[in-house]
Amino acid sequence: MGKNVYSSEIKWAAVRDKLEGKLTTKAIMEKYGIKNKSQIETWVRWYKKGEIHRFDQPIGKQYTFGHGPQFSSEDERKNNQITRNEILKKYLKMKKEWIKE
Repeated sequence: MGKNVYSSEIKWAAVRDKLEGKLTTKAIMEKYGIKNKSQIETWVRWYKKGEIHRFDQPIGKQYTFGHGPQFSSEDERKNNQITRNEILKKYLKMKKEWIKE
């Protein structure tokens, strides 16, 4: 059995659905093809602790010291940070819209 890899978009969507409470954990698992409920619980725990950098880390990589991957250049680091910020801004905008509903 290999490890399952989930994109950061699936992780964010699963956390959003769980926190909104509109879907059960089982329904979220079926919707996104997640194999184990503890995976969703882990993502929610990361979100609540503010460890959003973990949504982008690859399997087996635990970024504890610098809270992120090592980059070969400053430009590569900035580009990666911009992408993360864009994803976070998009998520926060979506969250505001969900709260209005």
